[in-house]
Amino acid sequence: MSDKDKDLYILKKIIQYSREADETIQRFGDSIDTLKADKIYRNAAAMCILQIGELVGLLSEEITTKYTMIPWKQIRGMRNIAAHGYEEFDTDVLWETLKTDLPILLEYCTAIINAEGQSNDHSNT
Repeated sequence: MSDKDKDLYILKKIIQYSREADETIQRFGDSIDTLKADKIYRNAAAMCILQIGELVGLLSEEITTKYTMIPWKQIRGMRNIAAHGYEEFDTDVLWETLKTDLPILLEYCTAIINAEGQSNDHSNT
């Protein structure tokens, strides 16, 4: 598997976990109060953030330097907070990430896949 193919696969997995985070919101309730009150909800949502951050760490330097509109380091940092500091994980930050940042990330990753996939297709002609 080429680096580009690996990056495209990883970006698709990031999209998958972004969608799973949205499904988690739909299942438990679109309310920060519910998130704050339900530890299972928080853990499920944090797991999506953790997985996305882990995947970001696997992307090639070529992709992360080419697409600088995405704060790759901050995403990776959120993963570290989710993985190592559940007790300190700020629910307001988690909510903001779920409701604002992940939809934007999903949109950007889709655009990157479209751009890179097309450039990949043209290189074969």
